[in-house]
Amino acid sequence: MLKAGMTIREAAEQWVREFDAIQTDMIKKLMKYEPEEWGEVTKGAVGDRAYVYDECASGEIVKRNSETFESCIKLDRSGRKVWVKPGDFELEYDERLPMWGTMWSFHDPCDIHWLEEGDGIEVMSRCGFRVYESEEFGFFFGIDAAGFDFYEAYWIPLYKARGLQWHDPKTEVAA
Repeated sequence: MLKAGMTIREAAEQWVREFDAIQTDMIKKLMKYEPEEWGEVTKGAVGDRAYVYDECASGEIVKRNSETFESCIKLDRSGRKVWVKPGDFELEYDERLPMWGTMWSFHDPCDIHWLEEGDGIEVMSRCGFRVYESEEFGFFFGIDAAGFDFYEAYWIPLYKARGLQWHDPKTEVAA
C-alpha cells in the first residue's frame, strides 16, 4: 500500500475512508432494541474520569499498567492515589455514546483481527477512542470530542499505533 510521495496524513485519510461509517443515532436505536447485546469495552486511559466502587468516589486516571491493565486513580476528594483492577471501576462519560454524530467499524479483515485478537481495544482506548461491542454486529468506535482536527488528534496517532506504514518516510522528512 506504500505510495511514493504520500504523507502520513494522506495515508491515514486513505485508511479511514475504508472504514464503515454509521450514524450514532442508528447505534443508539440498536442499543435500545437489545441493550443486553451491547457493551462498552473501552479501557481507561490516562486523563479519563472514573468512579472507583470500593472508594465510592470519582477521580482521574493518572497512570496505567499495560500488562495488568490496572489503573492508578487520583481521587477527587482526598487527592489519594489508588491502584484499581479492571472491573473495580467504571469510566465516567457525559453520555452513553460519544458526542460526535458518527461511529465507525473496521471493514478490512486485518484491522478487525487486530482489534479482536490483538491489543487493539487497549491501543484504541489509549488513542482516545470509545469502543463498543455488539454480540451480533461486532465492534464500533467513536470520538467523544469536537472542535479540532481529528486527523492530528485521533486518526494519525491510531495509524501509527496500528503500525501501518503506507506513507513515504522521505516525504515526511522533506515536509
